[in-house]
Amino acid sequence: MPLAKVLSCAVVGLEGALVEVEVDHHTRGLPSLTLVGLPDAAVKESMDRVRTAIKNAGARFPDHRLTINLAPADLRKEGPAYDLPIAIGCLLASDQIFADPSASLFVGELSLDGSVRHTNGVLSMVATARERGLKTVYVPEQDAPEAALVPGVTVIPVPHLSALIAHLNGLETIPPFEHRLDGQALARPAYATDFAVIKGQEHCKRALEVAAAGGHCVLLSGPPGAGKTLLARAVPSIMPRLSIEEALEITKIYSVSGLLPADTPLIVQRPFRAPHHTISHAGL
Repeated sequence: MPLAKVLSCAVVGLEGALVEVEVDHHTRGLPSLTLVGLPDAAVKESMDRVRTAIKNAGARFPDHRLTINLAPADLRKEGPAYDLPIAIGCLLASDQIFADPSASLFVGELSLDGSVRHTNGVLSMVATARERGLKTVYVPEQDAPEAALVPGVTVIPVPHLSALIAHLNGLETIPPFEHRLDGQALARPAYATDFAVIKGQEHCKRALEVAAAGGHCVLLSGPPGAGKTLLARAVPSIMPRLSIEEALEITKIYSVSGLLPADTPLIVQRPFRAPHHTISHAGL
């Protein structure tokens, strides 16, 4: 297959945008490698990781002329999430993989030994894949619980590039990750600061209860040490539980920003942010 096409995804804001990784393999001419499609420095460096990972996975990196295009060309490609789709494209173009990946999404960073590492923004990418009609997504094993939050998509957790090659060639099978999102996942979360344990300040607590119930703004004013920050931090503990839609949106924000804990695929606590009063508009 001289020309291979593999689908991946970029993150723009909180939403995903499909990226088509095209790999053209020329058997004539001097060996060379060209990467185009508005890649940033991390994407340009991916070729060194991909080359070594393919060799350490027991496959052969194409030693002819390669041209790799990340389409659309007007969308800036950032981060190492394109390592895995580029590697699969190179192997497809050099006839080392024979599967048809046209209905699948590939996302993941490659280590030099071929293992697949965590990638930010997986939830947004998988949601976009479902909207575009893709049925299967291949993600790092660590990110499978996060990807499985999106219903209607088969999530394949990839631990190593060699395992994925064997899976696509039908030599081995990577079982899909099974996870069902239900109301139990949104059970009453534990907050670090609970409104019920705060003693005193009854008038202020009553005002915060009214503000939380009605969705109003509130201004806390008082001398240092009066408990303003403590009371403000406790407000999320008296607010209603997150709906599934709210939890998924908050999780997207944490995932894209790289703040999603590895052992917490779904954020169920209402977030609290306390920017300093001297913060600039740009910083905010």
